[in-house]
Amino acid sequence: MDSIYSAVSVGSWIGVIIVVAIVVFSAIRVLREYERGVVFRLGRLIAAKGPGLVFLIPIVDKMVKVSLRIVTMDVPVQEVITKDNVPIKVNAVVYFRVIDPIKSVIEVENFVNATSQIAQTILRSVVGQIELDELLSQREKVNQTLQRIIDEHTGPWGIKVSAVEVKDLELPEGMKRAMAKQAEAERERRAKIINAEGEFQAAQKLAEASKIMSSQPMALQLRFLQTMREISSEHNTTTILPFPIELIKPLLGKNLYEKEGE
Repeated sequence: MDSIYSAVSVGSWIGVIIVVAIVVFSAIRVLREYERGVVFRLGRLIAAKGPGLVFLIPIVDKMVKVSLRIVTMDVPVQEVITKDNVPIKVNAVVYFRVIDPIKSVIEVENFVNATSQIAQTILRSVVGQIELDELLSQREKVNQTLQRIIDEHTGPWGIKVSAVEVKDLELPEGMKRAMAKQAEAERERRAKIINAEGEFQAAQKLAEASKIMSSQPMALQLRFLQTMREISSEHNTTTILPFPIELIKPLLGKNLYEKEGE
């Protein structure tokens, strides 16, 4: 009988030790550097604890873990009509993080889902208030506007939106063709302007050169000799030489004088 009683007592002590160990382990939590624990005691908020070891009162305390790392969230494709009545499809990506663990738990049921929904709504609203050309040419400005508005709405939830980027824009096929034609016409216009500017500059230089040659006869003679040299360097069977009229002006003047004397 004594042996039976001693066996029962040993078993009881083992059971007590196991229960105590379970209670102790259930009261200890380990939080990583990027985690915080929002502790509730009998339903009442106590504090945000961590990182490291956190001790809880079993059954009485409950803890909700919150990550402080940046969350990258894709905003689904939204069908939007721009200010100039162009239907487009647009999506974006939002970068945000929790800066106040307590607010992220007690102010909103699911801050990730809530941020996603508000981002979709604001994306449609902002894109619908601007024209397509502005959306294409001022992407950075649109991103900053989205970031500022989303951050204002999520701030009371303890969320900080660090960046918002518009990823893809899907345009109707008709609009793509129209934009391609517009771009081609713009390139042709620029080419014509550049060609006209080149001809204008060349005409200016020729006018300046003609003034110099008219005031300096020797410059004209040097240019004539340079042209002769260029012609002689080519393999031609026939060469036509222009005869400067200045060389025969004295003779023409003498003949005219003799005719008048007769």
